[in-house]
Amino acid sequence: MMRMDRDFLAKWSLAAILIVAYVFLYLPIMHILFASMSSRPNFPYPPEFNFSSYVRLYTNTIYQSAFLNSLTIATSTAILATVLAFVATIGILRFAGRRALVYAIFFAAPLFVSEILLGIASMSLYYLVFGVAGNMMAAIIANAVHCFSFCFLIMASLFYKYDWRMNEAALVCGASPLRSFFEVMLPLTWSGILSSLICAFVLSLNGLDISFYLLGATPTMPSVAWGALRYGVKPELYALSSIINMAVFIAIALLYWLIRADKTRQAGHEAA
Repeated sequence: MMRMDRDFLAKWSLAAILIVAYVFLYLPIMHILFASMSSRPNFPYPPEFNFSSYVRLYTNTIYQSAFLNSLTIATSTAILATVLAFVATIGILRFAGRRALVYAIFFAAPLFVSEILLGIASMSLYYLVFGVAGNMMAAIIANAVHCFSFCFLIMASLFYKYDWRMNEAALVCGASPLRSFFEVMLPLTWSGILSSLICAFVLSLNGLDISFYLLGATPTMPSVAWGALRYGVKPELYALSSIINMAVFIAIALLYWLIRADKTRQAGHEAA
């Protein structure tokens, strides 16, 4: 009886801790959402719903320009980091042999470098060595270096159990390497590739330190939000942040649904 009481108490204690943790994590996001839809953005409780901030956002060229710049950097960074991580993962797990661990540590090293240091080092490299001032391309490359390690770890965890003999069997049966990739490897690894894309996209979209040192006066979402702190955050920024948060949430939910649907389909094929 006492054991059941202890188990019951431990279960509900763990549930309470999880609830407090989730409230602590997601309450700021809910506050931004309420602030974007309230006529009193500083303290929108109880909420008085007013969507004028979304209307003003439509005509605010500063926030629109910052969002487009951030979207360009995030999209390009996600594609570049994912492609490089995909190639690096295949190279290590398929061809590195005994040196795989050494290469893996080398590729994961950017995780231990702060974004500020990476931004300063990139700025010094491009300006002092190559004589090139900060621009969008430099920011994309620097962000890709930062996001590459995250993408690499995501893909390595997926490809670790991948059976490479399936590719060899496809080649033996007459398929080209490109057809082998699209018809054999991609259907089994698309979830890791898409996860890497979303991870790199979110990291580079919200990154401030790297872009701050490499873009100068070119506005991005994080730099505009940082600058707004000196004069007070406007409701339009709350509106744009809410739109971005909802887009990221929908992307993650869609990824989860696709993975579950794919697992259900594979289980059905194995049962048949």
